Amino acid sequence: MTHGTVGVTSGGIVRRRHGHLRAALTVVAAWGVLAGAGAAEGARATAAPGTLHRLPAVRLAPGVQYNAFRMTVPGGVAHGHLLTVDLGAPQVSVDLLYPGAVGARSPVSRLAAARRAVGAVNGDFFHITETQHPGVEPTGASVGPAISSGRTLKAAVPDGQRFGPALPPGTTTHDVLGVGRDRRARLDRLTLRGAVLTARRTLPLRGLNQYALPVNGIGAYTSRWGPASRVRATCGTDTDRAAPCSDTTYEVTVRRGRVRAVARRPGSGAIAPGSVVLVGREEGARRLRALRPGDPVRVRHRLVGRGGSPLRFAVGGFPILRDSRPLPGLDTATRAVRTGAGIGDGGRRLYLLSLDGTRGEPGLTIAELADALGRLGARDGMDLDGGGSSTLVTRAPGSTDTVVRNHPSGGAERPVANAVGVFSAG
Repeated sequence: MTHGTVGVTSGGIVRRRHGHLRAALTVVAAWGVLAGAGAAEGARATAAPGTLHRLPAVRLAPGVQYNAFRMTVPGGVAHGHLLTVDLGAPQVSVDLLYPGAVGARSPVSRLAAARRAVGAVNGDFFHITETQHPGVEPTGASVGPAISSGRTLKAAVPDGQRFGPALPPGTTTHDVLGVGRDRRARLDRLTLRGAVLTARRTLPLRGLNQYALPVNGIGAYTSRWGPASRVRATCGTDTDRAAPCSDTTYEVTVRRGRVRAVARRPGSGAIAPGSVVLVGREEGARRLRALRPGDPVRVRHRLVGRGGSPLRFAVGGFPILRDSRPLPGLDTATRAVRTGAGIGDGGRRLYLLSLDGTRGEPGLTIAELADALGRLGARDGMDLDGGGSSTLVTRAPGSTDTVVRNHPSGGAERPVANAVGVFSAG
């Protein structure tokens, strides 16, 4: 599940070409410093669990800083990397990076280099594998809602269809980290509101560019979905990702406001701009079967949050810290390589961190990640995808080189569905 190779050397640089784009992927020698510091720690008095120490900050751009840090946990010392983003700085912005299609994946370094981000971390959990349904291809699409540059890309899959650790009580796949038009970051919850309007009736829309649709639902797929197969949308149930694919499906292609084609099974291939493909399962399929080529159809959809400034950026994950308190029911036993995001200073400061995946690193539990975000200054926090996906990259001022700051646990970057990109016009 990796793309290419990143050399893990002591400060060495490994270069490779991405088509016409040349990116330098560097695993920095700072970890030699940290490793030495960690060894020195062992010779001194052991730090108390929960102790967090930041190394000196490096200014990447006005309003954007990078630090390495270490945190003492019962299993040892976890090392990590941190981007601190001042959203109050007028030249600073945050946006969702993705590979040009919802159903696609790319390494964080490539996503960041393509848009000249000064820093980035991997984003949402995604549809990485499909072992339960032979012959069905994984789409690479993310779990939760996604908004990039103010454009809605997709809505959330049902809770039972997600990938990643178990959701803490009271959280859902609809939860997002976002930044509004007011330039303040916040945790929000985005719900799809939509309808399919026909000459005879109005049908509820239950999905938008999702790899999994609710049972009995109808989903819309636009050009932003990409060429990935839509078959997976009709597999599993709202509570069981491994349940068989539905036997009752239907697909309708709408172009310029009229039905142009129908099919019994979902298809694949690029969707033309201005066209919409409707996929139905169970009762949703039966309702779509009433449509015939030439029938007028309009599709409406929007993501609705809990209030506040409309979001210009949103990425899925699950909350772990609210009002400076860890959520109840967080996992306190399983340590792993993790990526997280924290919000402080009334939404004006964003903390993006990723742990090091070097063999022997203890990692953090979800509860320890919440504690780390709080110690860094966050009042609210979210867990993003971890394990082999955890990646943090930076770009030095005036440089074209994208630097991979952590050691990905798989030995190379994993292609991911999306990433959180940090930009500075200064």
